[in-house]
Amino acid sequence: MDKYLIVGLGNVGDEYELTRHNTGFMVLDAFAKASNISFEDKRYGFVAETSLKGRKVILLKPSTFMNLSGNAVRYWLNKENIDQSRLLVISDEVALPLGQFRLKANGSNGGHNGLGHIQQLIGQDYARLRMGIGNDFPRGMQVDWVLGKYSEEELEALQPSIDTAVEVIKSFVLAGIDITMNQYNKLGKRSEKREVKSEQ
Repeated sequence: MDKYLIVGLGNVGDEYELTRHNTGFMVLDAFAKASNISFEDKRYGFVAETSLKGRKVILLKPSTFMNLSGNAVRYWLNKENIDQSRLLVISDEVALPLGQFRLKANGSNGGHNGLGHIQQLIGQDYARLRMGIGNDFPRGMQVDWVLGKYSEEELEALQPSIDTAVEVIKSFVLAGIDITMNQYNKLGKRSEKREVKSEQ
C-alpha cells in the first residue's frame, strides 16, 4: 500500500492553540474531523491514520516544538518507510496575506523555523503548503505576531482556506503534486481578492 505523510506544523500546549504559528495543526485537525479520525500521542508527535482509495495517509502534528520539527518528520518518514516525494508539510506564512495559500513542490524555508529544521535534516526536496497569516505587525514584532492568537474575524476569513487545504491534501495523495499545484494555486491567489472586495 502506498503511504503518505502529511505534517502540520505548530507548537503543542493550550497556550499555543489557535495561534497563527499553529495554522498547520489547524489544517490537520480539520482533515481529521472531516475523516472522522482522532490523533494519538505517539513518539515525536500526535498521529492519526486513514486511507484514501487504497492509499495510507498518516497525519503528524510534531510534539517537538516548531524549531525541532525535523526530528519528528525524519523519524516518521523512516519508521513508515515513506519516500520524501510523498511528504507534504503545512506551515504558516507571513509573506502571504491571510486567506491566501501556496503549494510548492520544493524550495527554501523562507525563514520559517519549522521548515528550516526539516530542511537541515532531510534537504529541501519535499512538498509544502504555505498558509498565509498576513504580516500586519510593526518591525521587530514578528515573533509576537506569529505566536499571537487569531481573532474571531480572522478565523472566519481563514476558514475557507482551511477547508480548501483539506481538499489539497486529498488531491496531493490521489493526483500528485503537479496536478494539485495546477488546480489549487489559482484558488490560493483568489482568496485575497474576495477578502479585499468585502472590505470596500
